[in-house]
Amino acid sequence: MDDLTKQLMQQLSGDGVSRISKRIRADEQTTNAALTTAMPLLLSALAKNASEPEGAQSLYQALAEDHDGSILNNVPGFLDNPQAANGAGILKHVLGSQQPVVAKGLAQGTGLKSSQIKQLLRIVAPLLLGMLGQQQQQQGLDTSGLSALLGNQQQMAQETNPDMMGVLNSLLDTDRDGSALDEVMGMVGKLFGGR
Repeated sequence: MDDLTKQLMQQLSGDGVSRISKRIRADEQTTNAALTTAMPLLLSALAKNASEPEGAQSLYQALAEDHDGSILNNVPGFLDNPQAANGAGILKHVLGSQQPVVAKGLAQGTGLKSSQIKQLLRIVAPLLLGMLGQQQQQQGLDTSGLSALLGNQQQMAQETNPDMMGVLNSLLDTDRDGSALDEVMGMVGKLFGGR
């Protein structure tokens, strides 16, 4: 697991996961498993976007202007009203046209419905950007530093769980025409023990 995912899961320990599970109407264990998969996926998507100078600049500006990490000062407050943080807009920017494929893949792997996964991703995205914004401020990162940080997080996740990251990167591969989708879904299912 990468550092940012670990830190965010620590932020959600206590009643954070419980609140999310109630919001998406799922049990805590399934929600926890979905969170630990969704976060590296979003980080990987961010790393992919930030590997291009334009994407890195766009992310840098978004963090500087809207995601300074203050969301982490009151996680319970955010979880009471997650819509206020525009998670849907963040996902549109981060995942683009891959959103339905990613939601379907995660849903099939976790046993959650696509609608629950979409809701979970909308909750996680602002928290993850808040965590990145906090890192950006604390470390004084410029666009290349931000890109390097995301690349390191992606590498860490890859080393910790190469099978999962391979599947996640397949889900994010925009060059696919969808023909390999069933195979990818099967691989995601295997990661979760075929729930």
